[in-house]
Amino acid sequence: MGRLFGTDGVRGRANSDLTPELALAVARAAASVLADRDGTSRPVAVVGRDPRASGEMLEAAVVAGLTSAGAEVLRAGVVPTPALAHLTGSTGADLGVMISASHNPMPDNGIKLFSRGGHKLPDAAEAAIEQAIAAGGSSDHRPTGAGIGRVRDLPQAADEYVAHLLGTVDQPLTGLTLVVDGAHGAAAGLAPDVYRRAGATVHAVGCDPDGWNINDGIGSTHLGPLTEAVREHGADLGIAHDGDADRCLAVTADGELVDGDAILAICALAMHERGALKEDTVVATVMSNLGFHHTMRDAGIAVQTTAVGDRYVLEALRARGLSLGGEQSGHLVFLDHATTGDGMLTGLALLSRMAGTGASLAELASVVQRLPQVLVNVPVRDRLAVSESDAVAEAVNAVEAELGDAGRVLLRPSGTEQLVRVMVEAPTQEQADEVARRLAEVVASVE
Repeated sequence: MGRLFGTDGVRGRANSDLTPELALAVARAAASVLADRDGTSRPVAVVGRDPRASGEMLEAAVVAGLTSAGAEVLRAGVVPTPALAHLTGSTGADLGVMISASHNPMPDNGIKLFSRGGHKLPDAAEAAIEQAIAAGGSSDHRPTGAGIGRVRDLPQAADEYVAHLLGTVDQPLTGLTLVVDGAHGAAAGLAPDVYRRAGATVHAVGCDPDGWNINDGIGSTHLGPLTEAVREHGADLGIAHDGDADRCLAVTADGELVDGDAILAICALAMHERGALKEDTVVATVMSNLGFHHTMRDAGIAVQTTAVGDRYVLEALRARGLSLGGEQSGHLVFLDHATTGDGMLTGLALLSRMAGTGASLAELASVVQRLPQVLVNVPVRDRLAVSESDAVAEAVNAVEAELGDAGRVLLRPSGTEQLVRVMVEAPTQEQADEVARRLAEVVASVE
């Protein structure tokens, strides 16, 4: 069996790669690994999904797998991923299972697992689950009769999560007009109401899911409809979520993109000013633009850098007890309020900063002067040989000396393909393109 877990759970084409049989096996194995109670009470699992059609099929399989392992299932229905994480913690459940492929197109689906407290799984737990599946999914534990788990719905799941979100708002959003794009996803039924109840005037797009249209030309990966709606309504900004609402991107009144780096900087500066940014440190990944690093440095805020993936941001936050981290893609984690990336929590924080300062989103985002960034995927024979190549090391050292503090180079071998990703940031687009071309040629020449 190949590795099942990617950077964010198990994901693939629903009913082809991610079959009901696999979903059942993952659920049974997760129950056996994560539900480590003392045997005097049943393990409890919370299950949620986004609205894509295949979620109904996979939810049934997951519930069957959990109950066949003796777990009690609390079915939350269609909820955002951060809501599922929150509910896992608030109910005291042993594990949470979210069925979603996030920003992926409708034919895909995925299974994201959370441990007790609503935290994403460490690598060791994922490995243990994979081992259990390979061994037959704990087929030695097959309760019968009263030992089989039961299922009950959580009709107040969404309301509890909304109350949690609104409890984080310390600045009424009165006077702000926004357009929210729900990606026809898990937040489609919640996001407009959340922002309205926080005080804003809200127009909505992408908030009519039918099971087939999730992320279809809409949401955080397709900002065109949001930009058009912002201009049509004369709104102050637009906020875009993805299919499971764990990320947030924004557009200004003029339709300019405000990415995760800029949103992270805006929120970090706000928390820094009120003394809420623990250790005056923010966590970002290696892909964050150098302009973001310069902004943080100038404000006296340290940046801890991690590998790409919000799980690594979370690990760094938890290890040091920090309060804020995020990615360019719009995954922001406010660890004082959430255990995972939360798009609506991020949106509320961004809007609160606008309301509190009276500044436009464009003005707030201008604190980050983004450097031109080029990313080239270079096919190679052996990505590990590239990492060990003296010629590549010499070329990188030469470029780093050339750019100094005004630019940056990053080479990242793909985790699944024979590719090396060459990322270059430089003061001008022309220089970034030229340096990336030079490095790509050296990388491609490695035998």
